[in-house]
Amino acid sequence: MLAMFDKNASPTPMRAASGGLLVKPVLASGSPQRTAILDQLGIPHVVDVANIRERMDGDPRELAEANALLKAHDVAKRHPFVPVIGSDTIVVLEDGTILGKPADLDEARTMLARLTGATHTVISGLAIVGPGRVSARSGIAETTVSMRTLAADAIDRHLAHGEWEGRAGAYAIQGRGAGLVTEIQGDYLNVVGLPVALLATLVPELLDRGPRKGTSATETGAG
Repeated sequence: MLAMFDKNASPTPMRAASGGLLVKPVLASGSPQRTAILDQLGIPHVVDVANIRERMDGDPRELAEANALLKAHDVAKRHPFVPVIGSDTIVVLEDGTILGKPADLDEARTMLARLTGATHTVISGLAIVGPGRVSARSGIAETTVSMRTLAADAIDRHLAHGEWEGRAGAYAIQGRGAGLVTEIQGDYLNVVGLPVALLATLVPELLDRGPRKGTSATETGAG
């Protein structure tokens, strides 16, 4: 599910006259998964990590979007003439409990014990701020994830690989965490860390780039 918010003013175009991107966007996150997704999409970008205190109390959808906006606005102060991408991902249990990133192994174990054998929702807020004095574009994406039932020793074996560190909900679906999941409904890349369908809706010019000069479908391995 996607939800979007666009203030009244129209954003400054980010295209050069030739149709290519005028500038590289800035990713306001140190997440290697988000960088990898942008690389996969062929979007050159710069990384500049936001320095904010994330909000953790309130409606999870409002929180995710608010935190994404906070990150983007913080970094936009240093990059006023380029678009800045902010994103925030949280995990929400069926009872509404929000799971952030575990502080330690014990908290990671507690999180996975609550997720196992149940369904949860991954909510990402996405915000694009700039370039220049333009309105922010933002929205949220939601993906439902179901996990198989795990015994306590299976949880411990999974956690021993260390993938829980820095991950909302203490698992990485693009890694060994894929073995925990039985079903997803929604954008898979949203669970990885960046809601691509929402990104394409908010800033289609980022994904509408043509192939790099000198490449073709054959040269890039498309078939």
